[in-house]
Amino acid sequence: MFYLIGLGLNENGYSKEASDAIMESDLIYVDVYTVDFPYSIKKLESQFKKKKFISAKREFVESFEILENAEEKNVALLVYGSPLSATTHISLIEEAKQKGIEFKIIHGASILDAVAETGLHLYKFGKITSMPKWQKNFMPESFMDVARENHSIKAHTLILCDIGLSFKEALEQLETSALNRGIVLGKIIVCQSMGTKNQKIFFGEISKLKKARGIENPFCLIIPSELHFTEKEVLEKF
Repeated sequence: MFYLIGLGLNENGYSKEASDAIMESDLIYVDVYTVDFPYSIKKLESQFKKKKFISAKREFVESFEILENAEEKNVALLVYGSPLSATTHISLIEEAKQKGIEFKIIHGASILDAVAETGLHLYKFGKITSMPKWQKNFMPESFMDVARENHSIKAHTLILCDIGLSFKEALEQLETSALNRGIVLGKIIVCQSMGTKNQKIFFGEISKLKKARGIENPFCLIIPSELHFTEKEVLEKF
């Protein structure tokens, strides 16, 4: 059996179903490449006595090597948040189907649920996009194209920020991309470590957000579109 398990948003956010599956598993891997965990994986591991958690990097998961033992043993892949947010995980399930490996998906809360705490109506979000850390010869701005497309239909834009991208860098990349496309940004929203004790929500102009201190990974950015009065009432309190 192959278990694909969503852990939720904090070290106690997994379900009873997830806990039972972990205890039944012979091999337990933790996806460590799609997000920065806002808590210690060792602390999570300590909740499951006599179970060892193995860090799974991108190459290992994408090669489907994780499925090699699933025909004979119970193998689990633990994913922060929701287990099917990354396309790699969907590909794993498809590979398991092709190989005739039994599988079970155990869902968990994700950032897609938690952003509702901003007061924004979830049904008013458009396409979700991601912002990678820019390199010398790799400075994609496609996230801003998605934001512009969403704005054209009065939809909010959720931008997921990749591992290794600092808050300062994210704001700089957002500003530069908007400037290159002639887009004027108003107030934006920053969500940090949602669902944890370190959760923070900020709402303001980029110039003011640059002065905010202590914003840590994981965080995401939201570019709001036209606001309903109830959304505005909640946002203005942050």
